[in-house]
Amino acid sequence: MPQEMTFGEALLEAIDEVAEKDPRIVMFNPSFAGEAGHAKLAALRKKYAARIKYPPIAEIGFCGVAIGAAMAGLRPIVDISTATFSYEAIAQIVNEAAIAHSNSGGLTSAPVTFYLKFGIRGGGGVQHSGSPQSWYWNTPGLQVVMPSTPADAKGLMRTVLLKSKDPTIFFGHDRLLDDKGMVPDGAYEIPLGKADVKRAGKDVTIIALSIQVPRALAAAEILAKEGIDAEVIDPRTLQPLDKPALLASVKKTGRVVITDESPDNCGVAAGLAAIIADEGFASLRAPIKRVSIPPVPVPYAVPQEDYVTPLAGRIAEVARALCR
Repeated sequence: MPQEMTFGEALLEAIDEVAEKDPRIVMFNPSFAGEAGHAKLAALRKKYAARIKYPPIAEIGFCGVAIGAAMAGLRPIVDISTATFSYEAIAQIVNEAAIAHSNSGGLTSAPVTFYLKFGIRGGGGVQHSGSPQSWYWNTPGLQVVMPSTPADAKGLMRTVLLKSKDPTIFFGHDRLLDDKGMVPDGAYEIPLGKADVKRAGKDVTIIALSIQVPRALAAAEILAKEGIDAEVIDPRTLQPLDKPALLASVKKTGRVVITDESPDNCGVAAGLAAIIADEGFASLRAPIKRVSIPPVPVPYAVPQEDYVTPLAGRIAEVARALCR
């Protein structure tokens, strides 16, 4: 029977199930539920104590160790904690892990998973509120995973830990960690590169990832009261990307709003908009619109932070204008 659990609990369950069967799973600095005091996290740490390393705060060092371990046959999962801290390890993640497979002619792989807690969290300040998903999407050789629900978090994490041959950036939004949802019982995997229609509709497509999915669904409810039927589609992964599903939705509705909690300039929304403009232009009945973060540092003050956050009201406003 399906069980209700939080996003963080679903992640921990996936890691526990896979680690129990595969001794190659090793962990660095595991705090995947976002809280050191979480009961399931404490149990995970105790159960796999021999396979856990608690390194010093030296991201470039311990990410390099994890990448080397992956090349040697292990399957490490590294909790970098706040996503912006990964910038300290760019040389390892981008210039070593991502190119290992291609530069070795396929002889070497680095199946390491980097877990990044990202996004605007509420008073986090600019150095703790980053959304670097577009940076990593722009790095050939990296898989980029961005689930929006507990069920997706578990299924995608199991797939990455069990089957991935390449390094993966696994994004978990800070504000999703305590969100609850129904999770199928037992072992199951969700393939990478398979989008999910979270809400069917016929008037406008809203493409959203991670935290933007519940915001897009809230926007769709606002629009429904006005007679506008919005479809919400969640790519779930940026690399690989399910372009056929996105283009099919746009072909059905003829209008598209793309929302992501990354900066608008060269961000995820801009990248997806470029793909749709290039490959789905004939389907469009209106211009492509983006709802993301303006090109400013994320403020510390919560009212200012809310102003730059792409919330449901902004998404609904943009979609409404397209459908007039």
